[in-house]
Amino acid sequence: MNQDKAKQLGKARRATRVRAKITGTAERPRLSVFKSNAHMFAQIIDDTTGKTLASSHTKKIKADNKTDAGFKMGQALAKLAKEAGITKVVFDRGGNLYHGRMKAVADGARDGGLDF
Repeated sequence: MNQDKAKQLGKARRATRVRAKITGTAERPRLSVFKSNAHMFAQIIDDTTGKTLASSHTKKIKADNKTDAGFKMGQALAKLAKEAGITKVVFDRGGNLYHGRMKAVADGARDGGLDF
């Protein structure tokens, strides 16, 4: 097995493990984060109805680096969530390690007022 395939399988395994434990409800929706090489996307999802309640991305955020962009995106998402009446969420890191850009998004969301 080549290294790229092993990396993909590891991420898929982590994502499955995380999603087995985490489900978004109306009282506590799920904050799901997707990370590509260039950008990050986050959305707050109510899994009982299958609806996205708020979303944000780093495409239009001006920042010095990707980590700062993730932090600012987390703050922007928290602001949108508060406008929608959401204060508590569960964090779904999507199989990524809780480090670097993923941690920056969580810290930004917490800084913006979300509780998780």
